[in-house]
Amino acid sequence: MKKYKWISLVLIALLTGCSSTSKITSSWKAPDIQVRKYNKIMVLALINEKDRTLQENMEKHMVGDLENLGYNAISSLQEYGPKAFDKMDENTAIDKLKNTGVDAVITIVLLDKRKERKYVPGTMYYSPYGFYYSRFWGYRSALYNRIYEPGYYVIDTKDFWESNVYDMPGQKLVYSVQTQSFDPGSSESLAHEYGRLIVKDMVKNDILTDQHKNVASNE
Repeated sequence: MKKYKWISLVLIALLTGCSSTSKITSSWKAPDIQVRKYNKIMVLALINEKDRTLQENMEKHMVGDLENLGYNAISSLQEYGPKAFDKMDENTAIDKLKNTGVDAVITIVLLDKRKERKYVPGTMYYSPYGFYYSRFWGYRSALYNRIYEPGYYVIDTKDFWESNVYDMPGQKLVYSVQTQSFDPGSSESLAHEYGRLIVKDMVKNDILTDQHKNVASNE
């Protein structure tokens, strides 16, 4: 019985590892927006201070994906530190970004995290049992394990994220996207997947372009 349960858990792990854990639930862009080449994009993750590693990874991977498109991007945490904007008023913060050449800000916000306890019923396996039929006990044992394997409880984790793009210094919202991440695993893998997913959607919606392709086409 334990053998079949382990096989089931291994298969689930393999399938989970091969599939995406994050998906976009909705996205929006300003109707009058036109693609522009930003000179410097700041990525700012607004995440609880106790999750500093998650904040670092989310910003780092988003910055890397933007750089892969040819943009100059910086991590807020790396550039300004964790408390760079604390106790600042709006004008001071905007002036600080303007003075360092930032003309676009991408925010990453963890809106909600939910844990759900779910019951997984006993699995019914199908496989040919012909080689057991000639002996009663082999047949009984194989079918017993198949029928009476108990179910078990698992804890599913769902993270709800939102990212916005603001055109600076006017602070105009030009793009917003909401996602869900299911059992994301490590913060490194979550950040890697999230950055690629969001940047790809921004390109799809003509918020960003592949700067390398633009350079090649102009040569």
